Amino acid sequence: MEWLERRVIGESTRRNYGEFIRNHLAPRLGGKPLAGLARRDFEKFVKDIYRGGAGLAASTMNDRMVMVAAIMEAAVVDKRITENPARGIRISRRDAVAVDEGEVPTPAEVDLIAAHIAPQFRLTVYLQSGTGQRPSEALAFSTECRRPGYVRIRWQVSAKAHRKDCQTPFVPLKHRLEKECRDVPTAQFIEQEIDAHLLKWKPVPVVFAGQKGKRIRLETFFAPRQPGAGVMPSIASYGYQFKKACLSAGLVDLDGDAKYTPRSLRHFFASTALANGVPIHEVSRWLGHRSVKTTVDIYGHLLPSAWDRCGQVLQRAMRPASPDATSLPSEEASWSAGTRAA
Repeated sequence: MEWLERRVIGESTRRNYGEFIRNHLAPRLGGKPLAGLARRDFEKFVKDIYRGGAGLAASTMNDRMVMVAAIMEAAVVDKRITENPARGIRISRRDAVAVDEGEVPTPAEVDLIAAHIAPQFRLTVYLQSGTGQRPSEALAFSTECRRPGYVRIRWQVSAKAHRKDCQTPFVPLKHRLEKECRDVPTAQFIEQEIDAHLLKWKPVPVVFAGQKGKRIRLETFFAPRQPGAGVMPSIASYGYQFKKACLSAGLVDLDGDAKYTPRSLRHFFASTALANGVPIHEVSRWLGHRSVKTTVDIYGHLLPSAWDRCGQVLQRAMRPASPDATSLPSEEASWSAGTRAA
């Protein structure tokens, strides 16, 4: 924090850096002497934070690591260490984009997580796995989101929502303006989970100021409920409960750490939809990606292989009389007939 106090930076940047130091850097690495910090410590730190449910995007994580590297560089200048072990450490494009198949839970594992998480967050698990919402979006779920046969996603919980002095607990969606939203179809089990949630907890009104100062009221599903609590649940607190649920359910890796993060539920939604033939451009829109290229980069390798099917389609189109040319499905037959006619 001494380094941060000497920086000439904007107040918002100072606050964001300070929160990162307090919430992540100090708890994980603050107990080690400067001279004892090695490059592998920072590499593990980056991986643990990014995949640990903290809700930090790869770009945000890389920005914070520039700050960490600057802190360590100052220690080099002060001759407290001989070299900077944090220099150049960042989330690579591969790590930040392509999802590993092992990061996608099975339907049974999704149910296990929902069964072991704190009851008030059970619905959040299904909103993520069933409609592909980001953790911040699921935590902002309100009565206005629920529509006949779909959900309308317009808000996400602010990164500052857990602070008692926060005046704007909800902010526009990532890459979107305040008036923009996206609609995602819902399966019956989502409707049932929403009904079950409302039987236990009634929506709580939250009034806040929008970007243009207009007062907005939302009947929120995940507003504070404990006596004396005056702040919204944060992505970090949800991530903590999610990790506890995985450990309680026995969903752990070889090191005994939680096998999944909240992001894994979003992966479940996307990979399940794509594996069952839902068009990738629709999935991309429902996920709220800036472009379909992002969706392809993350999930393209999980799509069913078209290798054999492509060869069969071309064989039937070019050599329909061949013994290997069996009957085509109607869609492929139409395409083949159209090709010959052309």
